[in-house]
Parts: sequence; C-alpha cells; structure tokens
Amino acid sequence: MVPFKIDGQSVEGKEGAHILEVALDAGFEIPHLCYNESLKPYGACRLCLVEVTRKGRTRMTTSCNHPVMEGIEVFTRSENVLRARRMIIELLLGMCPGDKLLQEMAADMGVYDVRFKKGDKDCILCGLCARVCDEVVGAHAIQFASRGDRREMVPPFGEATNCIACGACVVACPVNVVGMKDEGDERTIVRWKRTLKMKQCKVCGNYFAPWFQLEKFREKAKLPKDFYDTCYTCRS
Repeated sequence: MVPFKIDGQSVEGKEGAHILEVALDAGFEIPHLCYNESLKPYGACRLCLVEVTRKGRTRMTTSCNHPVMEGIEVFTRSENVLRARRMIIELLLGMCPGDKLLQEMAADMGVYDVRFKKGDKDCILCGLCARVCDEVVGAHAIQFASRGDRREMVPPFGEATNCIACGACVVACPVNVVGMKDEGDERTIVRWKRTLKMKQCKVCGNYFAPWFQLEKFREKAKLPKDFYDTCYTCRS
C-alpha cells in the first residue's frame, strides 16, 4: 500500500492503482464520465482533473490514469481545478446541449450558460462503448471515425457486422444514447442498427439472449454445446 494525501487527508492506495479509483473508494467526490473500473483508464472526458504536488512541483492531471505515488498530495477542489472543470463541462454541454446528465453536472458546478456555439450531438465521445466492446466483450464492433468536430463513434465502415447485440455498450454509455429493444425473438441495438435473433429457453420458453452472443461466450469460456439451452433463471 502506498501512503499519500488527498485534500489534506492521509490515505493509502494499492501500488499500481490510480488516483481516481482510490479517491472514490475513500469517499472523495470527483466528477467523471469516461471512467469504468472494469476498463483501462482513458482520460477522454477530462472531468476528473486534479492537482498533484510531488517534490515541491504541482501540475494538473487527469486522476483516472495517474498512478498513486508515495508522498504525493492531491487536491480535488482547488480553484484551478474547479475553473478547469467548469470550462470542460461547458464545452461538453455546448456539444450536447440536450443531455440531461450533462445539464445536471453543469448545474452542480455552477455552470448554467454556454458561451460557445451550440451543437446538436448526443454522443459525448467518451469511448466507453468501444472500449467495453474491445476489452470486455472482444467483439470489436465499434470505433472512432473522423476528426475534429466530425469525430463520431460508429461501426467499422458503417456496418455493425461484428456486433453480437450483447448490450454491453448500452449499459456502459453514461448518457444513454445507444439504446436497445427486445421485440419477440429479436433484439435491436438501436444506434448501430443491428438486429439479431434471440435464443429461446427450452424450459420457460422465453427469448433471453442473441444467438451470436451466446455462441461467442460459449466458445470463449469453452462451455458445453448445450450450456445455453436454458436461460439464466431456469439454470439457477
């Protein structure tokens, strides 16, 4: 365990951990959008900025990918940090003015007006959907495309052929813009326009998951061929 300080309080973090996860576990509130404990840190949204003092030198950095170090001092609510976060949330809100989560976060930071030209996007480009698809699911069905104000999250070449409709991207999205609906024996991931047939449980008769998803998970875990003949409820 590595001892250091956050806002004047002594804390300890596991060696190799990052400041944000230790701070959150210790009860400190640091806003964030692109962080997920199951994924590698990415530093996309920049909202988790903190000031770190080490050996007499202070710099501002994203806490999600900065490792804990013995003896450092972390400041989560200095004036420099709060000013930078207000600017970042204002830029995000300008890009996605209709998003309720961003509106709530901005209000918490005292930001009510956007001084920049407002856009019409709904995706905040945090990359969580692509990262969970790559790192956890292993389907590699989503990626960033283009640059600048044209940057967007899309399936490769506009076709979601690798999508297994597992819904992990739907759960990971912090602003709830991916969307999923189950109708009869089909599941559709709305944003990627991917519709797949679902498997029917041999016991209860309910359709519970897409065939593609179950086969991929079964092969990855080396499960018996009949393992997913029944749904999760009936199996338990």
